[in-house]
Amino acid sequence: MRLFHWLLVAAILITFLSSEEDSALAPWHVPAGWVAAILIAFRLVWGFVGGEHARFADFLKPSQIAHHIGSLLAGKPERSVGHNALGGIAILALLGTVGGIIYTGATMRSEAEGGLHEALANVLLGLIALHVIAVIAMSLLTKDNLIRAFITGTKRADLHPGVDDARPPAPLALPIAAIVIAGTAYAATTIDPLAFTPGAHADSGEDGGAPEQGEHGND
Repeated sequence: MRLFHWLLVAAILITFLSSEEDSALAPWHVPAGWVAAILIAFRLVWGFVGGEHARFADFLKPSQIAHHIGSLLAGKPERSVGHNALGGIAILALLGTVGGIIYTGATMRSEAEGGLHEALANVLLGLIALHVIAVIAMSLLTKDNLIRAFITGTKRADLHPGVDDARPPAPLALPIAAIVIAGTAYAATTIDPLAFTPGAHADSGEDGGAPEQGEHGND
């Protein structure tokens, strides 16, 4: 999960930095987008077969949202080992928005579709900003360093007394994830044979597959 998280951060960063035609990273825009697609496919599957706190069932609990908001308003936010109730909603929003950006980028055929692609990218920027602010705020309020936790994979036991170590992924989780990653990569090259070739879309002038670099501005 930590590897997924930081690879997705890197892929998203590259897509934003490469969105302008005159960017030095422009050739990497489409490949980075397809890498993000592979990562999203992995995360969706890992949400069912992964470790305890990576599973959707662990943090998608709408019934707890009101209680969580109440604790925030009361100035007494509760610590959680995995994602809290609002954090779970944020994860879905981020994954869904990234998925929408990937889809609109891969199917773009007109300026109108390019506009939607760019609009979703701007929404993602807003969600990322909220996500970062929330992580920092909760770290300060609960004195539980969430950023460090997503680097080390551990939290301070004294802040979570009586909490057991997270249950590991299902026995077949890694093979299943490997199959999904390979299958998604194959699907990407089927949709766009030049999916992972940096700069190929700007140079080839082809109309199929993922959008050519240069067909749109900020995407």
